[in-house]
Formats: sequence, C-alpha cells, structure tokens
Amino acid sequence: MTADESELRELRASVREFMDAKSPEEAVRKLMESEPRFDPAVWSQAADQLRLPGLAIPEEYGGDGFGLVELGVVLEEMGRALFCAPFFATVLLASQALLASGDRNACSRFLPGIAAGRTTATLAVAEDHGSWDPAMVSARAVPDGDNGGWTVRGRKSFVIDGTTADLILVIARTVAGPTLFAVERGAVGLAAEPMETLDATRAMARMTFDAVPATLVGTQGAGGRIMARVLDIASVGLAAEQSGGARRCLETSADYARVRHQFGRPIGSFQAVKHKCADMLVQVELAEAASREAALLADEGSDEFPVAAAVAHACCSRAYMSAAMENIQVHGGIGFTWEHPAHLYFRRAKSSQLLFGGPAVYHERLLDRLGI
Repeated sequence: MTADESELRELRASVREFMDAKSPEEAVRKLMESEPRFDPAVWSQAADQLRLPGLAIPEEYGGDGFGLVELGVVLEEMGRALFCAPFFATVLLASQALLASGDRNACSRFLPGIAAGRTTATLAVAEDHGSWDPAMVSARAVPDGDNGGWTVRGRKSFVIDGTTADLILVIARTVAGPTLFAVERGAVGLAAEPMETLDATRAMARMTFDAVPATLVGTQGAGGRIMARVLDIASVGLAAEQSGGARRCLETSADYARVRHQFGRPIGSFQAVKHKCADMLVQVELAEAASREAALLADEGSDEFPVAAAVAHACCSRAYMSAAMENIQVHGGIGFTWEHPAHLYFRRAKSSQLLFGGPAVYHERLLDRLGI
C-alpha cells in the first residue's frame, strides 16, 4: 500500500500535532531522567490514535501495510521532536528482523502485538566492541535437550530500549553461524541494566544471557542475511530521523537569527550568520532528498536500494552533525548551556552518527554495497 502526496501531508500534520502535544522540550527532559525512559500512556496513544507501531507491518499480521516512505514521514517528525519512545527499536529493528527472517510462525506470533502497540521489542546484536556485524558476535546458542528449544549465553551492549522491551531478538552463534533467536522479557537467566551514554533521549542497555531459553527464528546460520536487510532498512529509518532533527536545528537557528539583535540589527543580517544558515539549508535539503529517495527505492523493491540506503546513512549523519554544531554556533553563548535544547540535538546527532558503527563502518558498507 502506498500513500499519495496529500495523504503523506495529512500524515505529517497529524504526527507533528501529536509530537507538539506529547513531546515538547519539557517532556523530553523529564523522560531523560526517568525509568522507563518513555511514557507508556503516550506510547498507547500513539498506537491507539495514530496506529504508528503498525504502520509498516503487513496487513496479514495486523498492520496497515505501508512502507518506508510513510514510515520516513513519521520518523522525520519524531527526530524533529526528539521523541522518547521504543519506536525505533520496535518498528525499525525488531519488526524488520522478524520479516527478514521469513519465519511466518514467528511473525504470526509476535507482529500482531507489536502492530497493536501491546508489545515493545528490540534487537540485540552489538557486544562490548559495539559492532553490528554478525560475524563479530561471540554470544552462543545451543540446543536445549530434545524439546526443540535453545539456550543463549553471552553479553550484549548498546541494546536500544533493552531494559523495557517485552521481546528481545538476539543474534547468537550456532554451529551453522550467526542465527536469530527470540527471548521474552522475564525469561530465566536474562538480566538488563541501563547504560549511561552521551544521548539520554535514546535509552540503551547492557544485557546478560545466562543459559536463557530462546526460540529459533528463521533458519540456523541466516543471521548474516537477516542483518544485511535489517541494517539497510534501519539505516534509512535512522536517516529520516536524522534529517528531521537537522531540519529542526535549521529552523531554530533561522528563528534565532531573526530575533537576536547585536549592534542594533538582527544577527541574521550579518554575512557570517547568513552563510552558516545557507550552508545548513543545503545540507538539510540534501539529507531529506537522500533519505526519501532511499525509502522510495525500498518500497519499489529496486535493486539500487542497498546502495541508496548506505548513501542516505552517510549523507544524513554528516548533515545532522553539521546542523547541530552550527545551531550551537548561531546561538552563541546560550547554545552551550544545559538549559538550551541545542545540546540535546547535538547529543542525538552524535549518537546517531555512531549507532551502527560510525563513519568508517558505514562508508565501508557503502563500498560493499557498490561491490568495490
């Protein structure tokens, strides 16, 4: 299912209205210091009123069957508002891992709850080294007797919303190679603790699996194929979120340049500030174009999608970092203070840039997608 331009505008307007009401700066700052680091009531409203968790889940599993184009609109608005919720982990990571596995039984079991907003989920891949490459995974899974089950042992780090997720999809190594498993919250031997990171608006956890009962998802050794697909999709989703945050940085810089006066005139009239805002605009427009084109290619099933996804990730990471830094510069002394929101966007920009491995890794991924 694909929405037309008028429907996309309506979707954006609805989500922006919701974000303005539910994710103002005061709410973001409160949630940054709370546990859980999101408001369950707001999450329920996002599911019940806007059906956001199920937007891109196929209709056969209780979703609305839309694609990355529509999801990109939602993520741009969430990035713009620094929305604190388990949306990225649940919808971009866990749901896409289930779909990429091709395991219809697992999808039928877990996706309807995710689509309805009753189940939050995450994907545990990276370990202490921070790499999302399944070849680097050392966590192990072994068969558990004759009942067809498995047990997982190991540690995972940088697990988004790991302390609150109802469902944890984990990449662990078997004799066949990296493999996807499902672990439910409350399983014996599972422990999670919050990680203190640069960006308090995106909750992360360190998880320990001590002979935790797990269910095989898909086939053994398919973890590499699954993660290639998930990283492509999640990179485009992250790019949309980044472009939304970058656009917000541009807007706040331009607004401030109009009202802040020095030497009897708006600072926006000074050439240096004009150039900063103009450079930000170019970066933001390019980021939005890259992320939206990648989303469109994904929905069309184009063979060019993996390359476009890598390009969007690189382009939007750079644009957001640049916009966040320039936003602080335009605001001058106040932009460096804890009381001003500019530093919140800088922290999100930096953490997003590093989320899947940082510039060296995603540039290497682009070369790999290009076959170089």
